Amino acid sequence: MAKEKPDLVYGTLDMLILKALQHDPRHSLAIADRIQQMSQDILHVEQGSLYPALYRLEAQGWIKAEWGVSDNNRRARYYKLTAAGRKQLSAEKEHWLHVTKGIDLVLAGG
Repeated sequence: MAKEKPDLVYGTLDMLILKALQHDPRHSLAIADRIQQMSQDILHVEQGSLYPALYRLEAQGWIKAEWGVSDNNRRARYYKLTAAGRKQLSAEKEHWLHVTKGIDLVLAGG
């Protein structure tokens, strides 16, 4: 029986996108692929979720988009993390670790 891909936890997509852009600019498909790769194929980001998140992050000033040429010679928007995005990634990661620690404690029987 094939394993089902789990839904992303509400509110985590922005953090995952920021993390995927931490070291290199990427186009949208490469961002989704990077998240899937980093999660060892557990997480899959649908385009219908990815594009609104990219626009939201750009509006927040956490990422910046520029036009470039992809590996297959097509024009693509490349996204890169801004200084504000790096700060936001750090804050979101700290919050996530705090929340998951609490969840782990509850699941362990407290």
